[in-house]
Formats: sequence, C-alpha cells, structure tokens
Amino acid sequence: MDYGWLSLIPPIVAIGLALLTKEVLGSLFIGIFSGYFIYVNFAPPEIAEKLASTNPIIGPFIEMFNSLIANAGDSWNMAILLFLAILGAIVAVVTVAGGSNAYGEWAVNKVKSRSGAQLSTFLLGAIIFIDDYFNSLTVGTVMKPVTDRFKISRAKLAYLLDSTAAPVTILVPVSSWVAYIMSQMKDPLVEGGFGLSPLQAFVSTIPYNLYAWLALVMVVVIAITNLEFGPMARFEKKAIETGELQEDREATPPGDDFSGLPVSKKGHPLDLIVPIMALIVFTVIAMLYTGGYFSPDVGFVKAIGDTDAATSLVYGGIASLLLCLVLFVPRKLMTYGQFIEASIQGIKSMVPAFAILILAWTMGSVLRDGGLQTGTFVASIIADKIPGWLLPAIIFVVSGFIAFSTGTSWGTFAIMLPIAIPLSAAVDPGLVSIMMGAVLAGAVYGDHCSPISDTTILSSTGASCHHIDHVATQFPYATTVAAVSFIGFIVGGFISNPVVPIIISILLLVATLKILHSRYEASENSASAKAK
Repeated sequence: MDYGWLSLIPPIVAIGLALLTKEVLGSLFIGIFSGYFIYVNFAPPEIAEKLASTNPIIGPFIEMFNSLIANAGDSWNMAILLFLAILGAIVAVVTVAGGSNAYGEWAVNKVKSRSGAQLSTFLLGAIIFIDDYFNSLTVGTVMKPVTDRFKISRAKLAYLLDSTAAPVTILVPVSSWVAYIMSQMKDPLVEGGFGLSPLQAFVSTIPYNLYAWLALVMVVVIAITNLEFGPMARFEKKAIETGELQEDREATPPGDDFSGLPVSKKGHPLDLIVPIMALIVFTVIAMLYTGGYFSPDVGFVKAIGDTDAATSLVYGGIASLLLCLVLFVPRKLMTYGQFIEASIQGIKSMVPAFAILILAWTMGSVLRDGGLQTGTFVASIIADKIPGWLLPAIIFVVSGFIAFSTGTSWGTFAIMLPIAIPLSAAVDPGLVSIMMGAVLAGAVYGDHCSPISDTTILSSTGASCHHIDHVATQFPYATTVAAVSFIGFIVGGFISNPVVPIIISILLLVATLKILHSRYEASENSASAKAK
C-alpha cells in the first residue's frame, strides 16, 4: 500500500498551521483529519473494504476517533500520561510546601550568573541519561526556580532541556533508547555479513553521531558566549529587560498554574531536593525491577535494556509522591487536605500536555505503518546512484525529515537502519558506522524540533513553556546544528577517521553562531535606528 506524495500532506498541514496560527491543538486535529481523509478516500481497494466506512467524510472521522481512543488507551501511552499527572502533583505539592521558593533562594547564592544557571541545567541533563522523558521533566522541575531567578526565558529553558535529553540519551550505551536501537541493528548486521554485535555496532556510531555531539556543544557555547539569534534572542532580551519569561497568551502552559494555593513560608531547599532525588532513585530501582534485575542471571546492562521505562516512571512517581506526604504533612508545611488539593491542582495543570500528546500520538499513527507509511515512502525515494561519499549526508537528511514529519525517532530507527546497513554492505562496508550514525543523528534532529514529537512536548511541559514558543525558538537552533552536521557527514564520507569530521564541525558551528549573532545584532540596531 503506497499513498506516495499524498502521505506528506498531513504533517505539512499540521506543522504549517501550528507555526502560522501559533495554536497547536487545532492544527494537530486538522492535520490528523487530513491524514485519515487521505487514508480512507485514496486507499487501495483491498484496504478500503476493511475500513469502518467508505463515506468520504464520515469514514475519516470514524477512523480518526478510533485512533484517538486507541492511542489514549495504549498501555505505554497511558503510563506516560499517568506519570505526567503524578509529576504535576509532585510539583504542586513541593511548591505549596515552600520547597521551590526556598530552593530558588538557596540556588541563587550557589549559582552566580545566567551562564552558570544554563550550564547547571546542562550538567544535570547530562547526568540523567537513562531516559529522555525522565530527563526533560525532572531537570525542568529542579532548574525552573533557578532559571527564573536569573530571568532566563522559559523558551530557553525548554531548549536546554530538549538539547540535553535525546542528544545525551543516544550517546550513552546504558539507556532505554540504546536498547531499542540495538534491537533494530541486530538482523540487518547479520544479513549484511558484518562481524559486529549490536553493542559493538552502536559503540562504533557514537563518534559519528554528529548532531547529538554538536547539539550539546552548542548549548555550552551559547551559555558561555550568549551568541543568541532568531526568535530565541528576542525571548531572552525581553526576559532580561522586563522580567517577563514568556509570551502572554490566553492558555496557561502546563505545570505552571497553582494560583489560589497557600505557599508555606517554612519550606527548606531540601523539600525540593529530597523528593526529586527520591524520584530519580525510585525510578532507577523500578527500571531495574521491570527489567528483571532482581531475578537470577540478569545483569545491570541487560535489565536496563529490557526495562519498561514508562511503567517504571509511574512506580517511581508514586513512591516520590507518597514520600512528599510523609515529609510535609507531619511537619505541618501543609495539611492533608491541602496535600490532596495541591495534588489535584497539579494534575489539572497537566491537561494541556495530555491533549497535545494524545493528538501527537494519533498523528504518528496515521503516518506510520498502519496508515499512510510516510516514512517508508520518503526512504524509498533515495536515489540508487548517489556516490558513496554522499550517502551518509543523504541518509542524515532523509532520517531527519522522517522524524520531523512523523514526530518519532524510534519509528525512524525502525525504518532507516534496515535500509542504511544493507546499503553500506552493497556500496562500501567501511561506511557502515557512519551510515548508522547518520540515521541516529538525523532521527534525533527531526525528533528534536518536530512540533508533534513527544520529547519536544515534554520539554515544553518540563519548562512550563507554551509549546508553540518552544518549537518556534528551538527550530532555528536545531536546524543550524543540522546544517553543520550535514557538512560534517560529507567530510566523513571522504575520511574514515571520525575525529576530523567532528573537529571541523565544531569549528564550523562556532563560526556560524558568531555570524548569525552578528547579523541578528545588526538587524536589531538597524530597526532601532529606524524607530528613532
């Protein structure tokens, strides 16, 4: 079943409308409907017979709502929604107990500058490498009071979270992502005749994952030098000059509305630190448990590889929330009734994130294997006669486009690794590491800046940032890194040593940032002069 170029229409509609109207939910809904309209009305005869209805209007609505229900009720997705609800409750309870305020006041004395606050966020994100969802939400909760004190915009915080989530998780061999990636590498490596185990193959991709490395480098460079540009520069300038951390919109961003709740003045910094540290410890223990670590003959690495990350997050969240009850109520930082009220308010604050996630998952459903097969179509149009030295760069671009369009890096791994590995075997077996690295890098780029990516949505949630603001400010930054990575992959196609491409890419990235920052300042100065 091939819908061809029609399969590109839904992501273009959804993403285009979101950027044009600055409204995400309606844009996603229209994009999803357009996908199911194509799915029903342009389906091959054998597929059309199985659809709920052949009516050109009613049929797409039926298929769309069936998919919405299925995605909302999926066990993995439901676990993510439950964890979001629990995290919202934890954030609200810690806020009411006075922990967030006390931690912010304490941290200001430890972190001395805006650069220090950004680098602290980066370092914490680098430490929490087990899972990208966990990374974005946990780091956001911890660092928000600090970045707020230093007038760092919520859009910038969301960017910092997003850039130290997937880019970190995909570089560390012990993470929920890597276990899945190795499972997708196994069969193609055997069929291609490569004498590499999945773990060896993954490790060989690490120095070639140019986008992930450069995304992390860019965070550090911008934090130290303030070489801002584009929409992010305007958000940061406004935050510094006015103290307004985000745009004034009608909707309240997720996790940022606890008005009306009394905040204790007896809170201590540990009232935020202990629950978050407990969340980390409980979640890691739960990941080991769901991965079978406490059974005989199951080691740490295998347990992490086999873990159920979503369920583990729920277990860790529940344990941390119960610990908050024990820590706060007996000390009279809040009553039991206030604990329940704050928890409910925190859960309510996550409703916008629930809605965006469910719609994003549904968009992914219509675009992937059970629907229009957008990714498969895009992968199939790679030209057969592309020279070997250009293949890594082309694989990077195609992987990025698939991930951006479908909102999933994991789906991109599943589509592109079985294409890139045999292609390497046929053209030049020596390219296999950089080809696999190009798939991983492209998938992270597309996932990093797609409005319908769950990691992007959760980074907005962790920062309590309007989702459309996060997308609009991060896209130019991510695409700058991607453009430099593309050149790096061209260099890597010529040179088998990974050191040369990464050094050239880093130097080129720094030079590009300086040029873009200079152009932004020149345009701002010109606009100011005209205004006078």
